[in-house]
Amino acid sequence: MDRFLEMQTFNAVVEAGSFVKAADALQLSKAAVSRHVVEMETRLGVRLLHRTTRRLSLTEEGHVFYARSKELLEGLANAESEVTSRSEAASGLLRINAPFTFGILHLAPLWGVFMAENPKVTLDITLSDRLVDLVEDGYDLAIRIAKLEDSTLVSKLLATTRMVLCASPKYLKTHGTPKHHSELAAHSVIAYSYWSTKDEWEFTSPKGKVRVKTQPTIHTNSGDTCRAAALAHQGVILQPTFLVGPDLAAGTLVELMPEFQSLELGIYAVYPTRKHLSAKVRMLLDFLTAHFAPKGHLAVKGKPTKSRAAKTPSW
Repeated sequence: MDRFLEMQTFNAVVEAGSFVKAADALQLSKAAVSRHVVEMETRLGVRLLHRTTRRLSLTEEGHVFYARSKELLEGLANAESEVTSRSEAASGLLRINAPFTFGILHLAPLWGVFMAENPKVTLDITLSDRLVDLVEDGYDLAIRIAKLEDSTLVSKLLATTRMVLCASPKYLKTHGTPKHHSELAAHSVIAYSYWSTKDEWEFTSPKGKVRVKTQPTIHTNSGDTCRAAALAHQGVILQPTFLVGPDLAAGTLVELMPEFQSLELGIYAVYPTRKHLSAKVRMLLDFLTAHFAPKGHLAVKGKPTKSRAAKTPSW
């Protein structure tokens, strides 16, 4: 007897709760379903199901076998789906959500290349710093820049970026350069509204973690506005290197207190499930991975330091 068919039949009986319903689902006779399960129990030398006139229940061995056989069947289905999707041409509508600034700076230049490689795909790209529900809002894939919490979503790390405390040389010449985190309270701060800890900034110092309560003169939900205000000598900002990296390299912004490191964030592609992943989503994942993998860390200056946070925003 085909062991795959035996496992498939047994799992169908467990999930349907009866031989009759399993037979309907598999389009087999009740006698055939019953025979498959009995022959499997005989071959294994254990009873997997308790049978009464009213209900079925799993034995202890049945629980173990059901869990493992379910994993095997799902693994086979996923393997077949992956191979099939790789052999198919990507086509159809692909809905993507990405953070506004990152979407403009780092993704917008890529879409033409992706479309040239996948001409049967139609893109629908939404840029928003609001955290969307991929399933409810109907997105195939989203880019998130964060310390990801446990989630039912599947994620693939594309690169990392570091949060950097910085200001313009002119601002620092006028107001002085802070040497210690406690001095930030006396400085003008341009704050990002979606920062999870609001106006309290967390750093990792040589002596451990510290938190600083800032007094922002500007609040904004735009990283670009934070950067523009800093370049206009308005104060201190805490922004990711994917945004301010070129300014740090050019010297128009200067990193402050490098011994007080802020967060390193992951740049992730997230999607609802690995099961039956479509060719268009797989092609996009492969494309983004190939583009970002050589870059690794989207930073320009300083050694990245990892620290934890319960939540962080996307840009």
